[in-house]
Amino acid sequence: MIHPDTEVRFISEEIGYGIVATKLIPEGTITWVQDELDQVYTPLQVAKMLAFTQEMIDKFSFRNNKGNYVLCWDTAKYVNHSFNSNCISTAYDFEIAIRDIQPGEELTDDYGYLNVSAAFKAKDEGTYRTTVYPDDLLNFHKDWDAKLEPSFKRITQIPQPLESLLPQRVQIIIRQIFRGEKKLDSILKLYYSEKVK
Repeated sequence: MIHPDTEVRFISEEIGYGIVATKLIPEGTITWVQDELDQVYTPLQVAKMLAFTQEMIDKFSFRNNKGNYVLCWDTAKYVNHSFNSNCISTAYDFEIAIRDIQPGEELTDDYGYLNVSAAFKAKDEGTYRTTVYPDDLLNFHKDWDAKLEPSFKRITQIPQPLESLLPQRVQIIIRQIFRGEKKLDSILKLYYSEKVK
């Protein structure tokens, strides 16, 4: 589920629609949680679907570390890619804001950590990266971990409208991290490779 202080808006002809903040979303805010309404499909299930359905799965889902396709039931499926994303996934099936997201600003992810099946050229943002590759997690996880860690420390300091959707085991892990009993897991845990069986 996407953060409640967001809505779908038309971004541009090139981008299409995206998710935009309707209020300030502070750094460290949980912006998305995989909840029990999200649909998870195995590759075998997707292979048996109609061609049109497979296209929609390809367009609106991401792959988890098991290679399954996660299709968000709500507007979260409209979160667009950016090489300068303001949200980052964690190893615990939720995302957080890694900087303050202002009202009217688009919420974005770097699709490099979403296990894309094929490389694609992204909109030019003036960054050294111009293409998203299936193995980006292997190459950039340390960069994303470094961005994630300071923002993660703010989770307990600000209101979290999506906190109740976190599974109990994840809430326990978060408390263990804040008590220093556990280290924050690397985003590399999200990686899936077609070669791994």
